[in-house]
Amino acid sequence: MTPTATILLLGSGELGREFVISAKRLGARVIACDSYAGAPAMQVADDCDVFSMLDGDALRAAIARHKPDLIVPEIEAIRTEVLGEVEALGQVVVPSARATMLTMNRDAIRDVAAQELGVRTSRYTYAESLDKAQAAGADIGYPCVIKPVMSSSGKGQSVVKTAAGMAAAWDYAVSAMRGDRRRVIVEEFIAFDYEITLLTIRARDGVHFCPPIGHRQERGDYQESWQPTPMRPEHIAAAQEMARKVVDNLGGYGLFGVEFFVTADEVIFSELSPRPHDTGMVTLIGQQLSEFDLHARAILGLPIPPIALSAPASASAVVLADRDAEHFTITGLAEALALGDDVNRVDVRVFGKPVTRPYRRMAVALATAATTDEARALAKRAADAVRIDYR
Repeated sequence: MTPTATILLLGSGELGREFVISAKRLGARVIACDSYAGAPAMQVADDCDVFSMLDGDALRAAIARHKPDLIVPEIEAIRTEVLGEVEALGQVVVPSARATMLTMNRDAIRDVAAQELGVRTSRYTYAESLDKAQAAGADIGYPCVIKPVMSSSGKGQSVVKTAAGMAAAWDYAVSAMRGDRRRVIVEEFIAFDYEITLLTIRARDGVHFCPPIGHRQERGDYQESWQPTPMRPEHIAAAQEMARKVVDNLGGYGLFGVEFFVTADEVIFSELSPRPHDTGMVTLIGQQLSEFDLHARAILGLPIPPIALSAPASASAVVLADRDAEHFTITGLAEALALGDDVNRVDVRVFGKPVTRPYRRMAVALATAATTDEARALAKRAADAVRIDYR
């Protein structure tokens, strides 16, 4: 695929925004699509289209209207069977329609990894009702984790400590489901030491890996990430082997965010996203080529150079809204950016979302330093300096 390709981007959040910038730097033309006008990626794209991607007819119409060379999903809530239909007719879906269909459903990708490929995962089962979720909890044992088979950024995920907590966890999972399937995964709680995202790039010149990214979550949603995260060499090798096995099975080209739990003794596959990952925003400051640059290169058929860090350590920290609002201002940028110096850099990316809601990510602070702990502390200070003033 040449860099003059026309890309139909399905989903236009902050990750899509950065991808559009990377793709346009390589000469691509991008049409950004989402269910609401003024989404972050629409603000930097060549054109935009507003429709629900769960509406199969609207999705087909958009593809026919824009005639893209590449269809690039950025969100989970897509009528994926339509992508299968158009791929069969010759459209290129990134990384592939099969990969999109499998990974946008936690049950499908988990079954491929665990049952087809023999990748180590937690014990798990599925439930389509509260009664079945309670039975699953009794079988898996408490504590356990419950989450929708389709959601994003950890929404709907919770740890259930006792049987008495299952009803509330089921209700929360159902309320956060994307798509139209009332189904959850109930899985063994892993007492991991830490968790990582291994950004894995499948390109025409092979499979490539970024240095592992550590991250911390609250409410199932990413709050901060850092790169690199210290790992034993054998654990890195195990994670890379599992990631390579899964992405090769899925096929196609692009960047995959592969998540793992790491204990003292082993590495355990958790989830996979066939696109740039929110925790990978740290690469905007920490790598010579960000995850968005790498994704754009891979899907455009361009070579992937050696992946190198641009600083000894880097970190990101999110800026969250705390209420629903249509009128607000992002302030404090000068104070945040002033925390950087000639050695330790600080940057802030404001996403440009048109409205706020509780816990919605509105910006991210980025920092580099000599050590991971120092980078995390600096990124957190910068994020705290950024304010959302509601009017």
